[in-house]
Amino acid sequence: MLDFKHYDSAFARRYDTLDRTLVPILAWNFHREYLDEVKNIYVDCIKLNLIASNSKWGVDDWDFKNKLKEEVIIVTDAKLEIVFASHNLTKMNGYREEEVMGRTPKMFHGSATNSLTSNEIRKAIQLQEPFEKTVLNYKKNGDTYLCLIKGFPVFNRKGELSHFIAFEKAA
Repeated sequence: MLDFKHYDSAFARRYDTLDRTLVPILAWNFHREYLDEVKNIYVDCIKLNLIASNSKWGVDDWDFKNKLKEEVIIVTDAKLEIVFASHNLTKMNGYREEEVMGRTPKMFHGSATNSLTSNEIRKAIQLQEPFEKTVLNYKKNGDTYLCLIKGFPVFNRKGELSHFIAFEKAA
């Protein structure tokens, strides 16, 4: 027991003589941002799995967790009204999930959006086929950006069209 007291005492003397640099509080913000990102991915995965479960999607092998790290996921119902938008939509175009819910993805289009590309997407949707297109979209602040969209129709276990899902990222 005596040895530990000597050790603690020696350590305290040494610690007092050290030239210490304090870590700025700002450094904690990096960790908080990381934790917020992990939490958002987790919450988005839960929401997506709930939509899939409630709608009885016939596909169970979507890798939402890895997709959410790199891409925005938007889910519409069969009438093309947005029912889910991942948290990272804000990073891509400035819109928050609650601002896009119930609207159609056309809200991201504008005067410079290529109508030929839009028509090709519309045709794929009507035929209930997957598509991959790069579209000129508009951010909330009016700036344009190129968006690579990989869209898929989603069918329930009965084979009926349930939703459309799009994996998007800035091109």
